[in-house]
Amino acid sequence: MQTIKTDLVILGGGIAGLWLLNRAQQQGFDALLLETGDLGGAQSVRSQGIIHGGTKYALNGVLTQASSSIADMPSRWRACLQGRGELDLSAARILSEAHYMWSKASLGAKMTSFFASKALKGRVEAISAEERPQVFNDPQFRGNLYKLNEIVLDVPSVIEALTKPVLQRIVKVTADDVRVCATQGSIAAIQLPQVHIEAQRYITTAGEGTEALLQQLNIEQPQMQRRPLHMVMVRHASVLPTFAHCISSGSKPVVTITTHPTIDGEQVWYLGGNLAETGVNLTPQQQIEKAQKLIAELLPWINLKNPRWASLHINRAEPKQSSLTRPDSAFAQAQQNSIISWPTKLALAPDLADQILTLLQHQAISPQYRADTTIIDHLPRPDIAQPVWETLFC
Repeated sequence: MQTIKTDLVILGGGIAGLWLLNRAQQQGFDALLLETGDLGGAQSVRSQGIIHGGTKYALNGVLTQASSSIADMPSRWRACLQGRGELDLSAARILSEAHYMWSKASLGAKMTSFFASKALKGRVEAISAEERPQVFNDPQFRGNLYKLNEIVLDVPSVIEALTKPVLQRIVKVTADDVRVCATQGSIAAIQLPQVHIEAQRYITTAGEGTEALLQQLNIEQPQMQRRPLHMVMVRHASVLPTFAHCISSGSKPVVTITTHPTIDGEQVWYLGGNLAETGVNLTPQQQIEKAQKLIAELLPWINLKNPRWASLHINRAEPKQSSLTRPDSAFAQAQQNSIISWPTKLALAPDLADQILTLLQHQAISPQYRADTTIIDHLPRPDIAQPVWETLFC
């Protein structure tokens, strides 16, 4: 049995864990990341890839804590995508330089005034008819259209860009082969077949997988909640890239549409928003019929070529809130020699890494080890997860 001593063990290989691994190495920490499946496979690759700037959290005409905490994320991500930020994501693919927000009918004066206010300066701009994306460039479109400072990313390409510099620090394990050696809520080591790993700190970035670790360590706080979604996909042969929230009088988008390429050259419209939140108890067929009716109502001039529909249940794993409401920001909390964390949203991965590095600093945890990675050279590396539409429509 060989032993590795390292500064940090990161449990979970979604974008949050990969972002943290890169940032930790920049700070001089020796770190390893353990993943039981494909990288990004549980939650990251199933997101819509929107780097939110918080505008959709202000649909009631008020800047909330959630809309404020995420406001700086698009600029941080853009800097990385341009190769001049905290991480180099210049190899990642941008699907759209902007996300849009449209209303079926004219918005009330209060909302229009709010979107034009200084409070949202730099986040929202009205666009002329000549600047409209193709999907809204039709005489039947009568609503208002706003351009948001929110990029949309191809998530697998982001995962690939984050993985490349740190691949030798990532190990694929199976749940049956991993044993957490713990006493009284503190982790003593991670036991793998033939490898014993000891670290200064153990950090969870595993989404839903964090819950099992909390139970194993008998940690009562923080607790985890699941907010379920029932997403809908329509794969089609039209060339009609669409990236937009549809809004009405409510505080949430009626539907959020993003468009994703497939390996055979088709496109997928991925539908979230209130459609996904309110459809969790519907059967796949019922949810698909609901989505078809909604799209026909909102975009009646659109006729997609050879559409094939499917749906997908996913859970957002988050720190527990009263009434299962959405957390306002990323979450990280120290528990003895562990740090329990959830990014809560894809866009907040940089903020989560900031929080965790700050916690390490407050705990006086500094780089100490240089692990011999030849010990893990024979262990497998996880693959990057495929988008779900590459398998659901086979």
